[in-house]
Amino acid sequence: MEAIPRSYDECRFDAFCKSVLRNEAHNYRRGLKRQRDRQVSISALSQADMDKLSTVDHYPSDSYTFSSHGYDLHINNELVADAFASLSAQTQSILILRFVLDLGDAEIGSLVGMSRSAVQRHRKKRWTNCGTN
Repeated sequence: MEAIPRSYDECRFDAFCKSVLRNEAHNYRRGLKRQRDRQVSISALSQADMDKLSTVDHYPSDSYTFSSHGYDLHINNELVADAFASLSAQTQSILILRFVLDLGDAEIGSLVGMSRSAVQRHRKKRWTNCGTN
């Protein structure tokens, strides 16, 4: 077989095409490596990072609402809501005013018509009995 003679321009074009293809392949491999270096497995993420990536929809029908003096306490946990519902209306009112509005015992007492010490006793009595069955 006889070699086909090629001109100098054909050789330069051939070398140019090979160089372009080699550079493109190099860029492609470098891009894949960069992507692999930046990727993180979902199982390797911390809970804080997962919380940034996820969202939870909250609907009014998913929570239980207790009201006192125009203020609402929303409870999402059914067991906690059942426990709160088992309390007397006066105790619910005292706890809502204490933890939603962060009122002191004297302020709560003036709103519910009790003395400060009665509110304190009422609140403490409920909290000390929470851990017992």
